[in-house]
Amino acid sequence: MRLLLVEDDNHVAAALSAVLARHGFDVTHARSGEEALQALVPEGNGFGVVLLDLGLPDQDGYEVCGKIRKRTSTPVIMVTARSDVRSRIHGLNLGADDYVVKPYDTGELLARIHAVSRRAVQEDTGTGGEGVLRMGAVHIELNTRQVSVDGSVIQLTRKEFDLLALLAQRPGVVFRREQIISEVWRTSWEGTGRTLEVHVASLRAKLRMPALIETVRGVGYRLVAPAS
Repeated sequence: MRLLLVEDDNHVAAALSAVLARHGFDVTHARSGEEALQALVPEGNGFGVVLLDLGLPDQDGYEVCGKIRKRTSTPVIMVTARSDVRSRIHGLNLGADDYVVKPYDTGELLARIHAVSRRAVQEDTGTGGEGVLRMGAVHIELNTRQVSVDGSVIQLTRKEFDLLALLAQRPGVVFRREQIISEVWRTSWEGTGRTLEVHVASLRAKLRMPALIETVRGVGYRLVAPAS
């Protein structure tokens, strides 16, 4: 996924960009509000998420958020040291999708990025309408919860489907084990790690595509989209 990082501090931007790159993101760094707005032309320019720092040198971050929302529906996560409730409400009212307060935990930031991008994908695919994710021979129908490979329906358990759908909504993006457990099982990582491994192994076997779900050692899993 392409991500636009709007941050005027080059040291902060370099460190965060390195972390995001390790988790599968293609990061573009904008150092000012105007640079960010230009990067989003035309109509979002293919970015999946905008990380917007509010302390910019040329424009107030809130003003930039408002301009972004007028140009594109790309999800925006505000990143700021302003922790008061009024600031958060103001940012959300301007169209921000989420609000992260510095200093933040990197794992939490990654989880929020995945959450807002996943909601955007669900809106684009129309989970109330067709809602089909296509990756080569693999078709995932979100509304009917049906998976097929080369036209043949594959019988999955509820958790197997939830796991596959989560990974498939962002092919190539690494999902941390803790995040997957939280999203699919709605619980903490402790004691559930083996369950995740079993479900991944089961999906690989049922889909007869062992390479579809790649293990990223020490981090988690990602879906490798097959060739069409």
